[in-house]
Amino acid sequence: MKVIRLHEGKDRAVLRRHPWVFAGAIARGGADKGETVRVDAADGRVLGWAAYSPNSQIRLRMWSFDPDARIDRAHFRACLQSAIARRARLGLPMQAVRLVHGESDGLPGCVIDRYGDIVVLQALAAGIERNKTTLVQLLRELLPEVRIYERSDAGVRALEGLPPISGWLHGDGSTRTEITEHGLRYTVDVATGHKTGFYLDQRDSRGRFAALVRDRGLRRVLNCYGYTGGFTLAALAGGADHVTTVDSSAPALAQADAHVRLNGFDPARSTLLDADVNATLRALREQGRRFDAIVLDPPKLAPTAASAPRAARAYKDINRLALGMLEPGGWLFTFSCSGGIEAPLFQSIVAGAAVDAGVEADIVARAMAGSDHPLLLSFPEGEYLKGLLLQVR
Repeated sequence: MKVIRLHEGKDRAVLRRHPWVFAGAIARGGADKGETVRVDAADGRVLGWAAYSPNSQIRLRMWSFDPDARIDRAHFRACLQSAIARRARLGLPMQAVRLVHGESDGLPGCVIDRYGDIVVLQALAAGIERNKTTLVQLLRELLPEVRIYERSDAGVRALEGLPPISGWLHGDGSTRTEITEHGLRYTVDVATGHKTGFYLDQRDSRGRFAALVRDRGLRRVLNCYGYTGGFTLAALAGGADHVTTVDSSAPALAQADAHVRLNGFDPARSTLLDADVNATLRALREQGRRFDAIVLDPPKLAPTAASAPRAARAYKDINRLALGMLEPGGWLFTFSCSGGIEAPLFQSIVAGAAVDAGVEADIVARAMAGSDHPLLLSFPEGEYLKGLLLQVR
C-alpha cells in the first residue's frame, strides 16, 4: 500500500469531501498511474483513498473518504449499483440516460451513458483507466442486455497522460441506435456523435423549450449551434411555424434534417444553414430578420478558468447579436457548458450583452443539466452547464 501525505493545512478540502487534491498540496509520496493510494494528513490521520495521477495537476481523485474502505471489485460494484438505482428512483427514461456522472457518483473521471441497447463508457482519468476492465465486467453483470462501447477520446485524457481510445468493449455491430425523448425519436451514433453520441444533459431544457413555444405561441425560432436538431425538434413539436437551424457541421445538419423527417414534421418548416454562427447572426441582423425565440447552445469555449477572458468575449458577442434580433417580448434561451465560466460570470456576460444590444430582459428561469447529471454539494466544479431563459421587455 502506497501512502500520499499532504502538506499541513492542505487537508481542508478533503475534510469538506471535495474529491480533488492538487499537486501542490502533496508533501511526499507517489505511485503508478491510476494506482489506488491512501491519503494522509500532515499529522498522519487517514483521510481516505484516491487514484493517483502523476501527469495531472489534479494529482489525486478521491474514491472514498472512509479510512476503513476497501477499493476493490465490491466497491466499484456498489458504486455502479447505487448510480443506476438512483436514476431508476427518479423515474428517468432508462433507455436514454446518464448512468454514471463521474465524481458525483463516486467514480471520478468516469462517464457512462445508455442509448437503447448500447452503453457508452468514457474513462477520463487515470484511476478509471486502470480499473476499466473491472467496470466493464460489472456492467455486463448488472446490464446483461447491453453492448458496451468506449468513447475515451476526449482531449482531457491528454492531461492524464492517456491516449485517445474508442471502440467496442463488449459486443459488436452497428454503432447506431434509436432513442425517444419527450415523445420525439432520435438516431444516435455512439462512434461519431459529440461527447458520447448525444447531449443528454439538455433533456430538461428541450422539454421546457417545447412547452414555451406551445404556451406562448412562438412562431419564428432560430436555433444556433443546432447539432442534430434537439431544440429544433422541440420548437417544431411546440408548434413553431418555422425553425432556422445553424451549425458548422454538414453531417450534423444532415442528421437534423433526418430527425425532422423521422418525426413526421413538414421539412418546409425547417431551414438548415451550414455556416459559422457568429457570421450568420451578423448577416441575419443586416437582413433585418427578427425572431420570437432564439437558442444559443455553443460548444465548450472555456474548459479552464485561464481561457475564460477570451471565451467571455465570444459569449458576449453572440448574445448581443441574438438579443438585438428578438421581437419585443421575445425569448432567448442561452447556455454555457464551459467549466471555466461560473454561473455568476455567465449572467454578468449576458447582462453586458443586453446593455450593448440596447435591450432590457428578465431572467424567467435558470437551467442546468438534468437530474441524471447529479451535482454533488461538495463539488461545485460539477456544475458545468449553465442556462438562462430570458424574455426581452
